[in-house]
Amino acid sequence: MQENALAPYRVPFFNRLARKVLRPIFRGLFHLLSSVCIRGLENVPKSGAYLVAINHISLFEAPFIVAFWPSELEAMGAVEVWRRKGQNILARLYYGIQVHRGQYDRQVMEQALAILASGRPLLIAPEGGRTHQPGLRRAYPGVAYLVERSGVPVVPVGIVGTTDDFLQRALRLERPKLEMNIGKPLRLPPILAKGEARRQARQRNADLVMLAIAALLPPEYRGIYAEFSLPAEEGIS
Repeated sequence: MQENALAPYRVPFFNRLARKVLRPIFRGLFHLLSSVCIRGLENVPKSGAYLVAINHISLFEAPFIVAFWPSELEAMGAVEVWRRKGQNILARLYYGIQVHRGQYDRQVMEQALAILASGRPLLIAPEGGRTHQPGLRRAYPGVAYLVERSGVPVVPVGIVGTTDDFLQRALRLERPKLEMNIGKPLRLPPILAKGEARRQARQRNADLVMLAIAALLPPEYRGIYAEFSLPAEEGIS
């Protein structure tokens, strides 16, 4: 990656302070409202840049993983979050990249690459938006593009229990179970093709990431990746 071409990424001082307050508060709230189970912390890289790729059902995955991840994560989120009353306060306090869903935005991609170039881990949802119910859908190739440009590994994470009704159930004192299953870092195959073959190779790599996430989820959460397969030579190195 040509790091010199990227503008330096910095989190404003106020937001750095806000994160130090928000993360323990949300850890406490999640423990109070639910039963939290985290597996695979030993798979989290001790340092350096990497992508954290998650399944995305509702609004609860991002605060859940940000609160419990061993290190501070940068995050990408739909621009609508910064506009919704209540949610926008938390989004502005934490700071992150605002994404217009379903659109390719070069500036967003350059911001993401700047984060990785700065040595920070970045949280991403390859599906590109909430599914609102368990069941993975086809990934967008953006995650593969970021890996291609940056060369960083991907840490797949499967999250269970963050359905749209999580908060209602929690407030009824049901203490729903939340699970975070962290897989081993992936090194995706290099992409050497051009044109349409390059686009297809990126999609295959994005599918590889989703297959790794699916392996960390129960069958009812796997969606189209429950029966999805790729030729062995396109596997993970």
